[in-house]
Parts: sequence; structure tokens; C-alpha cells
Amino acid sequence: MPAEGAVSAENTGRRRWLAPVVYGVLGLELVVVLVFAATYNALDFRIYMWGGHAVTDDSRLYLALAYGHWFTYSPFAAIVFVPVATLPLAVARVGWDLVSVAALAYSCTRILQIAGYRPTRLMVAAFVAAAMALDPVWETLFLGQINLILLALILTDIWLVSRGSSRLAVGVGVGIAAAIKLTPAIFIVFFLLAARTRAAVVAAGTFVGCGLIGFLVAPHASAQYWEHLSHDTRRVGAPYISNQSPYAAAIRIAGGQAHIGWWWVMVSLAFAVIGLAMAAVLARRGDWLGATAVTGATGLLVSPISWAHHWVWILPALVLLIRDGHRIAAAAGYLLFAVAPFWFTPHAAGPREYGFHWLTTLVANCFLIAGLAFLAYMALTQLRRPQRGHDPGEDLGPPGRAEVAVARLERDQRGALDR
Repeated sequence: MPAEGAVSAENTGRRRWLAPVVYGVLGLELVVVLVFAATYNALDFRIYMWGGHAVTDDSRLYLALAYGHWFTYSPFAAIVFVPVATLPLAVARVGWDLVSVAALAYSCTRILQIAGYRPTRLMVAAFVAAAMALDPVWETLFLGQINLILLALILTDIWLVSRGSSRLAVGVGVGIAAAIKLTPAIFIVFFLLAARTRAAVVAAGTFVGCGLIGFLVAPHASAQYWEHLSHDTRRVGAPYISNQSPYAAAIRIAGGQAHIGWWWVMVSLAFAVIGLAMAAVLARRGDWLGATAVTGATGLLVSPISWAHHWVWILPALVLLIRDGHRIAAAAGYLLFAVAPFWFTPHAAGPREYGFHWLTTLVANCFLIAGLAFLAYMALTQLRRPQRGHDPGEDLGPPGRAEVAVARLERDQRGALDR
């Protein structure tokens, strides 16, 4: 009892100084975000709003430049921005970033729950405050991007599936996310391989339904997008350093897109097969956090365009490393994604950006290398571990005394952390 009381007092004392620090840092970050959103005219968000206006004109969506750039999302994505486009720019920007921060907090909560924790308000606040210092997160807010909202949609379905939910709406989040930005469609395949057929069907049906809405509103633009533009990387500047995909790295090393042939499809297919097979095994073993992180990382490696702000999937990967006791690796990964060293390498289309320059080239593709290292780690360590749990719908009979004791110990440990 005295030892337990001492531990409780120590936890209370730690919470007494930790809470003001965490909430203070988070409050300061929110003030910075709001001031920035109200005063900065973010390029990507302006293009989103332009798409909301242009989609009602149908053919204009993909035939005219928006502030010197093409609108590259689906017609359905442009439809999503129709209500936003009716607002004054400053109001829309502030509202959008507030929604994005709320989506981040929601995603952090779901990640912790999928990892097996019982998140407290302080735990979530600390996670959000730390996450907002990562390049993919602050860049999403800086540009007015949609990544945090898509992350929240996908994690909702993952969380429900991991709990064995039989709700008819499971899969809708993934379907909507894929209809907006295509790459989340990899989670539809993941659901199939993980034997979550209903979720996969609902997600695929939602994806198709959203596409049909696009055809109804903008038939000419939809035909143009799905026939040609959905797989055309020439409009988006694929070689730019922020693109941390294997395809972009190959372009930069080879010296241009002209040197990358059809064989690259086979490379992408190989990444997809390996990553999705690994994720399916993890899901069937009950490790939904590992399966989620692996699927997200696989999507980034398969896609020809994986901008730095797309790498919000670092969040579940970092929690997984911490959960499994690899805190040094988690700290190193956090530092890498906070500093984003590739920005300090040549990236103005100069001669040193192309070709292989040893250390410079490795640093220039550091997010990509981190993603590959994470998948290698998962393959070498996680797949060798015994099954973490069982399918929520599977009856394994009453637990034995050992299982009850272990569960009680884990519950008590998490309770101490929560306090």
C-alpha cells in the first residue's frame, strides 16, 4: 500500500505541472494557426475554393488554370468545396483550419484507442500538441490542405472495424475519402484482404456513388477526369522535392520523367502486394494499429504523388513504435518528420537536384526512406510475434486464469497512466 500510494502521489505531482505545460503549448499553437489562417492566403486552399466555383461551370474545371496551377482532384471533391466557396476567404480559411485541428484531435483519439489505450483529455491534448509540430501536419494547415479530414474519415472506419461493429455505415468514411483523393482507395482493398467484406463493399459503393454525383453535376469534367486526368502526373510537378514517393525519387535520380518507363507499374504493384499482404496478416492477428499504419505507408509508396503533407500516416506509426517499447526509434522518427531535412537539399530544379549524390540524395528522400524502413521493421519484427487478439465476432470460449490475470494487469497499468 505505501508503495502504491507513493506511485499515486508521484503521478499526481507529474500531472500537476504537465497539464499546464501541455495546454499552454496547445493553446499557443492554436493562436498561431488562427492568426495565420486569418492573414495568409494559402495557395492550395484558394485552388480548392476556385474548384468549388468552377465545377458548376462543368467544362471549365480542368481546362483553366487556377492561380497558375491545375485543379487535380475529382469533380466530387470540387463539389465538396461549393459551400466553402460561398464564404469570404478569411472566414473560410479560419473555419477550415479549425475543422482540420478538430479532425486531428479526433484522429489522435482514435489512434490511441486502436492502440489499446484509454485516452484521457490530457493524453489527447499532448498528442495533438506534439503532432502539430510535425511537417506533414503543420504543412497541411499552412496550405489549407484536406489530409487531416481524410485521416479522420478513414480512422473512423478502422476503429469501427477493429471493434467488430456491424453498422451498415462502416466503410462510408473510406469511400468518401477515396472519392475525394483516390489514394485512400487502398483501404478498400485492405478491408477485402482483412476479411471485412461488408466494409469493403460499402466503401466501394460509396466511392462509386460519389463519382456518380460528380457525373450528375459536371458530366464533361467527370469524363475528362476519369478517362485521362486521374492518372496523369504531368499536371502536378511530380519531380518536386516535396513529392516523397518512390516514383518521384526515381525521376530525380534518373534525371527526368522521360527516363521512367512502363516498368514502374510493376514496382508500384510489388509495393502494393507486399504492403497489403502484411497489413492483412496483422489485421487477422488483431493488430489493427499495425495494419492501419502499414496500409497508410503502403498507399504513400504506391502513389506516384506523395507530397510531404500526405505523410500524416506517421502518426499511427509513431504510436505503434511507442506501444511496442521502441521509444528511441519513435523519437528519431518524430525528429525526422519535424525537421523534414529534405527541404535543406537543392530543390529549385538545379543540376544537383537530379542524379545520385550519395548523402544529399538520401537526405532529399528521407521521408521515403523512413517509410521503407518502417515497412521493413514491421516485416522483420511484428509478423514474427504471436497473435495479439482475436476477431471480435469469434467465440474463443471463457478465458483461463492466466488470461484474466494478464488482462487485469494491463488494465491496472493503463489506469495508472490515465491518472
